[in-house]
Amino acid sequence: MPTNQQRRATAKRKLERQLQRRAKQAKRRRILAIGGGSAAAVAVIAAVVVAVVVNKDDHKSTSTTTSSSAATTPAPDTAPVPPLPPFQPSANVGANCQYPPSPDKPAKPVKPPRTGKIPTEPAQISVSMVTNQGNIGLMLANNESPCTVNSFASLVGQRFFNDTKCHRLTTSPQLSVLQCGDPKGDGTGGPGYHFANEYPTDQYPPNDPKLAQPVLYPRGTLAMAHSQAPNSNGSQFFMVYRDSQLPPDYTVFGTIQADGLATLDKIAKAGVAGGGADGPPATEVIITSVLLD
Repeated sequence: MPTNQQRRATAKRKLERQLQRRAKQAKRRRILAIGGGSAAAVAVIAAVVVAVVVNKDDHKSTSTTTSSSAATTPAPDTAPVPPLPPFQPSANVGANCQYPPSPDKPAKPVKPPRTGKIPTEPAQISVSMVTNQGNIGLMLANNESPCTVNSFASLVGQRFFNDTKCHRLTTSPQLSVLQCGDPKGDGTGGPGYHFANEYPTDQYPPNDPKLAQPVLYPRGTLAMAHSQAPNSNGSQFFMVYRDSQLPPDYTVFGTIQADGLATLDKIAKAGVAGGGADGPPATEVIITSVLLD
């Protein structure tokens, strides 16, 4: 028959084992909680980062970039980001292009483009952009976004883009673009007028919830940047050098040729000045000339 001392020793060992098990369980719960919290925090930070990248300032978005919803990389168990919708022509394309004055004065002396009906032929217009980092050939989609192409061609003819700085590079997985078109070089300048969105926005019904959901802007896309106000396109544009996710309210008006993509890759490889994923390119990019071919 065990003595009182033996019973106390047995009870002590049992209590120690219970305490050890409880400590291990508590530690495991803490690790799981920290891990889950970190994952949630990373997801929130990623969403915030992309929202800031897309909507950094009224005249700096591409968007992005680009107000737009945050675009994040889809989780493995979610549907992939859809592509840009196929272009479906309508009688309204280029039927009445208008360029009313914007609240801000033009960053450079310039006249607004002609208004009214803009022909959609030729369907494509070739453009040669020369920068201090290399040539960037562009092909403008006049058949899809004629009002935008009309504005861009007018600014090119007035040498609005000559000797201007590309002020913004983004390098996040969701948004990878070089943004240009501001003679001020800080993302606040424009031509003194604004105009409405075209493709792909015009492929959706007005106020369609899908206009706030990201789609894939593929590598090689040329699109207009705008502020958070609707239909606030001006002179700033962005060039997509890696597939990017943006809501479909950024007007696509062309594509980038192979030489241009090589130049953009070189610029992107150097990264953002001071590090980070959004800011002036580390390698200064100056547009020296733009010509319609």
